[in-house]
This record gives sequence, C-alpha cells and structure tokens, in this order.
Amino acid sequence: MKKRGNRAIIIGSGVAGLAAAIRLAIKGYDVTVMERNSSAGGKLRMREEKGYLFDLGPSLFTQPQNIVELFALAGEPIEPYFSFENVPISCRYFYPNGKQVDAFTQANAFADELANKLNEDPQAVHDYLRDANDLYQHVGQIFVNHSLHKRKTWLHKRIFPALRQSSWQHLFRSMHRFNQKRFKQPETVQLFNRYATYNGSNPYQAPAMLTLIPHLELNEGTFYPKGGMISITRALQTLAEKKGVKFQFNTRVDRIIHHEGSVRGVVAEGKNYEADLVVSNADIYFTYLNLLQDSYRAKKILRQERSSSAFIFYWGIGTSFPELHLHNIFFSGDYKTEFDSLFKGHSWPNDPTVYINITSKMEDGQAPAGKENWFVMVNAPAHRGQNWESLTDQLRDLVIQKIETRLGKSVRPFIETEFTLTPADIEQQTSSYMGSLYGTSSNSRFAAFLRHPNFTTHIRGLYCCGGSVHPGGGIPLCLKSGQIVADLVPTPAETHHA
Repeated sequence: MKKRGNRAIIIGSGVAGLAAAIRLAIKGYDVTVMERNSSAGGKLRMREEKGYLFDLGPSLFTQPQNIVELFALAGEPIEPYFSFENVPISCRYFYPNGKQVDAFTQANAFADELANKLNEDPQAVHDYLRDANDLYQHVGQIFVNHSLHKRKTWLHKRIFPALRQSSWQHLFRSMHRFNQKRFKQPETVQLFNRYATYNGSNPYQAPAMLTLIPHLELNEGTFYPKGGMISITRALQTLAEKKGVKFQFNTRVDRIIHHEGSVRGVVAEGKNYEADLVVSNADIYFTYLNLLQDSYRAKKILRQERSSSAFIFYWGIGTSFPELHLHNIFFSGDYKTEFDSLFKGHSWPNDPTVYINITSKMEDGQAPAGKENWFVMVNAPAHRGQNWESLTDQLRDLVIQKIETRLGKSVRPFIETEFTLTPADIEQQTSSYMGSLYGTSSNSRFAAFLRHPNFTTHIRGLYCCGGSVHPGGGIPLCLKSGQIVADLVPTPAETHHA
C-alpha cells in the first residue's frame, strides 16, 4: 500500500465549498479551489449599480454559530473579518385582506402579535415553537450533522430518542394538514406553510417533518451580517486563504479524472491537475453528467422532483418606504393555487407571493441616502425552456400592482435602476440544473433519504457538498454539508490507496 498524498481540489466556491476547503486545510490537506467565475461565493454574490448594493443570492441569515465555529476551529479571531446583529423581527407579513403581522423572534411577543392581529390562540403558537425546537434538537441535529448514508449514523446513541420524538404525522401528514390541525386561523397556517419554500418545496405535498424549519428563524433568531450577505463570502474566503487555501478563478473544470475506482484529479481549461481528493461543490446532476460523463447516474438523480427556482427583480428605489422592514412577504390570496402552478403547471399564478429584502434598512451605504435597495423575489418553476424574457414584463406588472395595492403607494415611478435574475440565468451562472435552487424538492416523505450523499460509493476520494446533496440548500445546511464532508475524509496520514 502506498500512502496517499494530501492534495485536495474543491470544484466551486459556494459557501459549502468554502467551508469544506477551510476544514480540509485545517485537517492537513493542500487545498486548491477552482471556480469558473471571477470571484467566490456561488449564488452568494453581490452587484453594485448607481450607488445601490445588491446581494444577488440568499438573503436570510440564521445560525451564525456555524461561521463562528469555523473561525474558532481555525484558531482565528472572527471580529476583524465578520460581525452580525440580531434582528428582532424575522419578517413582516402582508395579507391580501389587509392584515399585517410582524414575526417576532421572541416567543411571547410573537404569540401576542398573532393573538392581537389574527385572533390566534397564543398557547398554540407557544406549543408549536416548543415542538419545533424539540424536533430540531432530536431529529434535526442528526440530520444536519451526519451523513444519513453511513451505518454509524444509525447506530448513534441519539437515534432512539430521535425516533421517539418524531411521530407518524411528521412523515405521513403534509406540512399543510399538520399546520391546519395546530392553528385555527388560515393566515397563521399560511405563515407557517411558507417555510416549505426554504428548501424549494410545496407545503401541500412536503411532509410535516419540515415543521422543524421555523425553529431556526423564530427560536434561534434571525440575524443581519454587517456589510450584507456578501460579507459571509468575503469572511470565508479570507479565512480559507489564511489557512493556506489557494484559489484559481476563471477556471472551468471540464472533467473529474478517476481510474480503477479512485479519483486522480481534474481536467480544467484543458490542463490536468492531480489530486488525491476531489470535492464537487457543483450541482450533483451537473457533476455526474458533465464532470463524470456518467449519464446513467445523472438520469437516476432526475427521478426526484426538482425544487422550485426564483425570479428576482433588483430595484434601486429613489425614496424610502417606512412600512417595510428588512424581510417582507406579500402573500398570495390562494396559496394552494400558487403551488399547483409552480409544481404542476410549471408557471406562476396571477397572484404570486412576493418577497422583498431591503438591506438599506439595516445600515447606511447599502443605498444612496434616503433611498432603498430592493431585492424582490417571486417563487418560480424550474427552468423547462420557458421564454423568461417575454414573461418579464407580465410578472413585473403583477408584482408592482400587488405591492402598490397593499401599500396604497406608487412604486413604479421610483425605480431608478433595475436588473433581473431568471431561472435560466441561475442555471447558466451556477450550473444548477433547471435553475433549481435546492436541487431536488422535499415533496415526498422519503426525499431526505433520497438526496444524494456527501460521498460516492464507486469512486474513492470523490466527495460532494452544496445545496443539491445532503443535507440540502440554504446557508446553514450548505455550511453543514462542508462539515460532513470534512468529517468523512480521513487525515492525509490515515488514508492509503493501492
């Protein structure tokens, strides 16, 4: 047996790839990250237009301890590179019937808000949040911290308490039906149904196990990273470089080299790069189809339903709207029809739910004085060849009309700068197949177990991380994905190959 070397290549610099790179470097690997774009971040990037700063991708920040933990593991102080603050209102909700709710991250305040604004039973809110916490602590912690595809996970001492904590309802009842049983007001049900979209799923199909998701935002808290979401990318890249990780930007990986069941390196820009370990942070379908040229396994991945995508308008608004907060939701009047349109009709409804994120609410410098930077997102179906350019004006009118009707104010005249991101753009820029933000949806009760593992069984030394594999999409889960990969990988001294 010949001792394996310590050269590792990470394909892609999304947050999962950055987390994996940091952890592998700490573990003793010589790590190189290859990124097709000119900067790091994957979907977590930014753009400046006429003095307005726009985060292009994820806009919600929860579980900052995942980043704090990375800096502590690396033995580096976090304060010079990254800071964040608690946001007491996780989201401001606007309903078509004129009702408005602030989702406070303090349980008593939130329960009182729902009681006063929606006539909801406050004890039902407390019970729901308590149960979400218990479900996360017992089931979620195993799910996000361990590979579901390793025997030792199922032999863990926490498995039996986790099984006792979960019930048949969590697997066999839809999220919507579960929420209907817990709350008396349809507005409350809609509010908690929304959390299915956090992994691109349909609350009328996805299992009630997803009811643990609100715990992250409402029990643990919602946060704002100073400098906007791009500060997460910058902090992780800086930390990676301090630990010796090398970055090659504008470098497209064409193929993963493997021989006799072991990874050997990659081909990038026509040049061979040897490696003892390769981690793909690319979409798993893209990885199999293009990087491994394995159409059989790629097709197997497509047996699972793709997650939803997004259509985003980035608007520089030449005034301020005090009615709005950092995170805002303008709900659809018929949520069921909206999700039927997304997942069955592969289109959007006439009354879409609209999300608006405004980081200029949190700090100066995100927009010119007295103005606001609006990130306006509508859930969209996965890209199936739709002509998004021709649909843009139609959707734009729907969105503006919805906001103006609910606020009773004009928006259109104040749009000073504008650009868009379509599902086709997401696919082209990030290699996320069909522009699906989370790879596969969770619209079946076994979806969590069908999601691709963080390793491959047929190629030793090849691992996978990111939103399209276990444990899923979103910043917290992507950071956990990088952690799981690093935990699966032995130290260089421990690994051998024939």
